[in-house]
Amino acid sequence: MKPAVGLSASDAAAGVAEGAFTAEQLVAVCLDRADETEPEIQAWAHLDREQALKQARALDAHKQRGSPLGPLHGVPVAIKDIIDTAGMPTENGTPVDAGRRPRKDAAIVRRLRRAGAVILGKSVTTELAYFHPGKTRNPHNPEHTPGGSSSGSAAAVAAGVVPLAIGSQTNGSMIRPAAFCGVVGFKPGFGAIPRTGVMAAAPSLDQLGIFGRSVADVALTAETVIGADDEDAASAGQSAGGLYAVATSAPPVRPAIAFVKTPAWDRAEPATRAAFEELRTAIGEVDEVPLPEVFDGVLDVHRVVMAVEMAKSLGGYVDKAPEHISDAFKGLVAEGRAVSAYDYLAARDWQSILSSGLDAIFDRYDAILTPSAPGEAPKGLESTGDPCFCTLWTFCGTPAINLPLMTGKGGLPLGAQLVGRKGDDARLLRTARWLADHIDDAVEGDDT
Repeated sequence: MKPAVGLSASDAAAGVAEGAFTAEQLVAVCLDRADETEPEIQAWAHLDREQALKQARALDAHKQRGSPLGPLHGVPVAIKDIIDTAGMPTENGTPVDAGRRPRKDAAIVRRLRRAGAVILGKSVTTELAYFHPGKTRNPHNPEHTPGGSSSGSAAAVAAGVVPLAIGSQTNGSMIRPAAFCGVVGFKPGFGAIPRTGVMAAAPSLDQLGIFGRSVADVALTAETVIGADDEDAASAGQSAGGLYAVATSAPPVRPAIAFVKTPAWDRAEPATRAAFEELRTAIGEVDEVPLPEVFDGVLDVHRVVMAVEMAKSLGGYVDKAPEHISDAFKGLVAEGRAVSAYDYLAARDWQSILSSGLDAIFDRYDAILTPSAPGEAPKGLESTGDPCFCTLWTFCGTPAINLPLMTGKGGLPLGAQLVGRKGDDARLLRTARWLADHIDDAVEGDDT
């Protein structure tokens, strides 16, 4: 039986395990879909048909020997091109790194391979995972941005090429493209997935995440990649034991959800505001919870931390080859280098202060509901959109997930973001799955 285009990761893994189709057949369908969509969508920085099929054949031979199968056996995955992948280029979205081929897999890639995944290829990132766009277009309308910086990862899932893709977020680089492309995007809490072998942008903010077709898919994948790694101190003590079981179980009681506008609410488009009022009505029993004024400066302090740390981590690209670096990135590096040590350390202090402030909400509520982005994906490819609705959660390191629950007035996806307490990823996923099941598929923002 030939597998269908657009299978979920769960269905793809089950189909291979049960013998409905082979890993090679599944990968072949994904590659054919890539051939069909790539001229318009341009989600891939590197795609090697023979290498992907070779991986799949090896996995089929493993199964034929009666060897144990991993939870993602035969499932194709796209890897953002800032994540080291042995045997494939990792060029960080810049011509300065053209031809760079790491010898070792990043920790997350090793864990995916151990789970049986097929690394289909490398997905496009913006320049050095910042704002300067790559070549990728939105699968729903190629005249619109797919978001960034994990643009290719989100677009590859949305276009039906792969069931799963890996991305990263330093500001809004997971949740925003998931919202614009209409897929599930899950960013676990800070440190949950080790960043060993991943380009460091802003180490106190960088977080890895997963794009998929359903909450169950990202939960299945998260359980395989979350956990401590000796080379990433931020991952110490992390464990995903039982995450999938909790995420796919029924909540013992109806989840309590708080609607939080955040300091970015004035940037929300009118259609987004109206859509969220309708969504709250559809959910029922959603309290609006205001944030104290102390949160009003979060966009500014995040900017300070991000600029300083990216200048330190990546400023060498500007020094080495300024002619190959965008003006936007040069400006960020100059901005970061001009910040005093006092101002940087003071900004870092706000991470713990604001995290403590969120605890009062999570003591009462299972999750926070808030927009994923100001609106639908903007028209044009010169920008990746505004990450303002992601900034607070990235800064505080809380887990967050985009659910493609609505459609905007322009016919493009409009995402709802759920946020959980740091360290409570499983509960967040369970609440997200409950919400996705609870909301009628017909709820659309363009009805407002």
